[in-house]
Amino acid sequence: MPQPKASSLSVNDIAAIRQLNEDFLSCFLSRDFDSVAQKYAVDAVLMPPHCPACQGRAAARKWMAEFPPATHFRFEYHDIDGRNDLAYVRGTYFLTIQPEGAEPVEDVGKFLEICKKQTDGSWLLAVDTFNSDK
Repeated sequence: MPQPKASSLSVNDIAAIRQLNEDFLSCFLSRDFDSVAQKYAVDAVLMPPHCPACQGRAAARKWMAEFPPATHFRFEYHDIDGRNDLAYVRGTYFLTIQPEGAEPVEDVGKFLEICKKQTDGSWLLAVDTFNSDK
């Protein structure tokens, strides 16, 4: 797995951003969308493909809750970089969903996130967008 390039972010910040994403994946797979929504800033924007942007936690939660159940979801990180309180994460996702009454669907695509450091030192997603390579 490629390591993030040198950054003005601290090693601890990069680790916290990676953990934010790993926690996101875990909560998404378990369909704990209340916890997933808490990974977003209050005024965050989720920009999924083929539909309007979702503004705020409640809208992001609603969109995710309507998504078919996922049986596999992982990220491969290509870049994590930024400065002090603002970072971006660019990578590839691998996803398998199980639509009701249908065969599993495997997908691979790319994602780009903008994360903001909070006053307590934690990181939250501020902008999140992704799309399929298929």
